[in-house]
Amino acid sequence: MELVTPIEYIKGIGPERAQIIKKNLDIHKVEDFLNFYPIRYIDKSRHYKVGELTEMNNEISLKGKITDIQEVVYAKGRRLVAKFRDDTGSLELVWFKYSKWMREQIPLNTEVVIFGRVQLFNNIFSMPHPEIEKKENTENSHTLLPIYPGSEKLTKYGVNNRFFQRVLNEVVQHLPVLLDENLPVDLMQGLKLISRLEAIRNIHFPSNMQWQKAADQRLKFEEAFFFQLGYALKKKHHKTNSLGNPFPLVGAYFNRFYENHLPFELTNAQKRVLKEIRSDMKLPVQMNRLLQGDVGSGKTMVALLAMLIALDNGFQSCLMAPTEILAQQHFNSISDLLYGTGIEVKLLTGSKKASERKVLHRMLKEGSLPILVGTHALLEDQVEFKKLGLGIIDEQHRFGVAQRAKLWAKNTTPPHILVMTATPIPRTLAMSFYSDLEVSVIDELPMGRKPIITAHRREKDRIFIYNFAKEEIAKGRQVYFVYPLIEESETLDYKNLNEGFDTIKEVFPFPDYDVVMLHGKMKPDEKEAAMQYFASGKAQIMVATTVIEVGVNVPNASVMVIESAERFGLSQLHQLRGRVGRGAEQSYCILMTSDKITQGGRKRISTMVETQDGFKISEVDMQLRGPGDILGTQQSGVIDFKKLDLLQDANIIKAAKQSVEKLLEIDPLLSLPGHQKMKDYYIRQYKGKNKWAKIS
Repeated sequence: MELVTPIEYIKGIGPERAQIIKKNLDIHKVEDFLNFYPIRYIDKSRHYKVGELTEMNNEISLKGKITDIQEVVYAKGRRLVAKFRDDTGSLELVWFKYSKWMREQIPLNTEVVIFGRVQLFNNIFSMPHPEIEKKENTENSHTLLPIYPGSEKLTKYGVNNRFFQRVLNEVVQHLPVLLDENLPVDLMQGLKLISRLEAIRNIHFPSNMQWQKAADQRLKFEEAFFFQLGYALKKKHHKTNSLGNPFPLVGAYFNRFYENHLPFELTNAQKRVLKEIRSDMKLPVQMNRLLQGDVGSGKTMVALLAMLIALDNGFQSCLMAPTEILAQQHFNSISDLLYGTGIEVKLLTGSKKASERKVLHRMLKEGSLPILVGTHALLEDQVEFKKLGLGIIDEQHRFGVAQRAKLWAKNTTPPHILVMTATPIPRTLAMSFYSDLEVSVIDELPMGRKPIITAHRREKDRIFIYNFAKEEIAKGRQVYFVYPLIEESETLDYKNLNEGFDTIKEVFPFPDYDVVMLHGKMKPDEKEAAMQYFASGKAQIMVATTVIEVGVNVPNASVMVIESAERFGLSQLHQLRGRVGRGAEQSYCILMTSDKITQGGRKRISTMVETQDGFKISEVDMQLRGPGDILGTQQSGVIDFKKLDLLQDANIIKAAKQSVEKLLEIDPLLSLPGHQKMKDYYIRQYKGKNKWAKIS
């Protein structure tokens, strides 16, 4: 038997069952079976008596005899019922789906141990679909019974828990010849990890709970270690092969702006991040840095200062945003900040007129335009820079890999890359999926910002909410009402935008109040006109969809009312809340929901009310949605950890990351004799899956 041996050649499987297993469980070879881990264990060391049973739903074991078995036919079908007895009483064993073969296998009038979940119905205890073992077979077996994932479909073909135990027991017997150790001995000793062989044996058939936990820890670490190794090799390859233009100067453009035009003192976090970016850009290696900052933390200012360093070194910069509204917002902010400096900045979006594009293209090519802000339109072939030195991508997860690579090709030597996100990334995800990037975090808000007061309200509170909005408008403030849909849906009871707009117009009648609408189906120039009308203060109320989720900056807006808030994801709610609280006045976010909310909806709403910390919110979001959903990789097979939990196992991920860093310091090419088996395993398991690491 070898790891690559097809499963049909394992004793007791055969061609027919092999096909069922391959189709339903994606298990094709012996190695797949070894990686098919139990989902839980039953402690067989404690045998209950029938007389001890209470109304419970736990899985337990009992010792006794099956004395009778019969088929019961009833109106809707049939079932198999057996009587189990010990010296204190009896209970029923029930099978709702069974075969003739299965019935013949049930041992009568001989001592057995049964395992299963006990139920109480009409004062009679029963155990549906129990696991049954003859007593002599349990004498020398392990005290922990592994329970494997299964289904009714598999059980029908005899592929049940007993089957998995039998097959894996057969495979585990061959472990000494099947498995090589894949971690360095000194690493295992330093972290007190058990061997790979002991881990696989004790994950399937643990001697006791201590061994099971030790196996669990080892396998989790192994997954984290090789995952981190792939990213570390990618980063190492980038640093040694990705040449970049060094920016040694911090000159007149940067210094004049910093001394004469900086509208506020930078926070310590902004200063720290700027220093990290500055250190990267000094080197003749392409910068590859992720800038995380909560909504309103001042990322645009840091981006502009990085652009001025590029300009001091004779290079152009561009900032690419995923939507026209966000690109326009960045352009407005940067233009305002650069007012009076003589530094030109232009905007390029899909709606830009051909005549304006022509002028812009010429300026870029001849080098007279130092800063360009835009959307995907920046990637067009006609957009040619004279000397592009810095590319900044905002909300980079909304762009594809090919799109980002196209930006790199805009200069002979790839520009330095800074990717920004206002969507906080959970610590464990940043340590894992972004460990090939250098990560900077702006973790404090500018001085003078007050925490946003967040409240949960229901339909009965609506009049109160309208009156509160009127009070805020009377103080000179502005209000957002955000809805999930544009038009009414027959299948969904979300508050829709058109209905909401009409209602708001009735509650806040013109000319006392002016209401403007904004949604994704509007033309770009209509969106821009609506935004400018609201930003200028001419309209007191904006009724919108989530198109305002990112990038809309109106410091005078102090109230955000989110209708059907239970329908939004946590990161969306957090982004929407970030549209207020951008000025010095107290701001409010009101989450309107129906009376009936799902458990997940309740958790999202309570999290929003309890905290404004984007990183805490992202942890809860990952708990609710899973890491693949957050990263947008749910269907791509990127996340296929069998043991590692990105939320619960932060310490293991951290230890693996440190171990990989230390190992590559000592042996960057993985060429030492003690690392050969680890290298072989990495290549065999990850080559083709990890396309970044250059290792052979």
